[in-house]
Amino acid sequence: MDGRPGRSGVVDMVLAAFFFSVMSLLVKLVGVRLPSQEVVFVRAAVSLVVAYGLVRRARPGNWGRRKGLLVVRGLMGFAALSCFFYALIHLPLADATVIQYTNPVWTAWLSWWLLDEGLSRREAALSAAGLLGVVLIAQPSAIFGGAPRLEPLAVAVGVTGALFSAAAYVSVRRLGRTEHPVIIVFYFTLVTVPASIPGLLMHAVAPTLGELALLAGVGVTAVLGQLSLTRGLQREPAGRATAISYVQVVFAATWGVLFFREYPDALSLAGAALVLLSVLVLARRRRDPSARLQRPEESTADAV
Repeated sequence: MDGRPGRSGVVDMVLAAFFFSVMSLLVKLVGVRLPSQEVVFVRAAVSLVVAYGLVRRARPGNWGRRKGLLVVRGLMGFAALSCFFYALIHLPLADATVIQYTNPVWTAWLSWWLLDEGLSRREAALSAAGLLGVVLIAQPSAIFGGAPRLEPLAVAVGVTGALFSAAAYVSVRRLGRTEHPVIIVFYFTLVTVPASIPGLLMHAVAPTLGELALLAGVGVTAVLGQLSLTRGLQREPAGRATAISYVQVVFAATWGVLFFREYPDALSLAGAALVLLSVLVLARRRRDPSARLQRPEESTADAV
């Protein structure tokens, strides 16, 4: 909390959700013609400038103690961002956003596997419920028959992006013991900019003036969303802040209807509700020591 009476992080968290949803909308609009790696590059380049300024302002005293792990975290963040932007372009906005929100499901399992953090039976059941929600959203033909509701490759890429996001979060948990937060953010952008260049060069498309404006909007809204998120997390308990952040799905669904006439069916709505409920409870979970799933092997956290 920031200590100032009367201040609440609720508005900041809603603003963060709004800005991130607008960023997603702009990514989908500009992705009609431009390749996703071009959008990733611009988003990361704008954030890199901001992150560098934050490092200079914070003066953490070093540029990272565990540079190898910082680079690995940056690569996982790059992969997650690339997959998310691809999913945004090829899936309905709300569906791509909900699939990305499954990352707490993967984080719970990766933390159990890599960080030796306990996982209760209830948490395991919630994780399974979240994945069932994704199945209801995608409605694969192997289960439901007929043509799948969503493009299977785009769904797979979206889920992969959520998995990479979870891996990035787990690495941040490790890095948080030795690194200043702004250093972690800085390395994410520092790695993402050059990592996106090969894909950018292979499929480069010269943007029009309108597309340049959209690209600039992607970078600006990403920064505004991150700043609002930071303020919100400083002023609100983590559980409440997480719950508020899910309003981004509502914004995404609204933009999908207004701009692309994307109307979800009953099954996809049920799937989205199942995903959001499961990840919300997971985010606020209270561990029960008597209900732990024991790991079959030693912790592999040092390999992160």
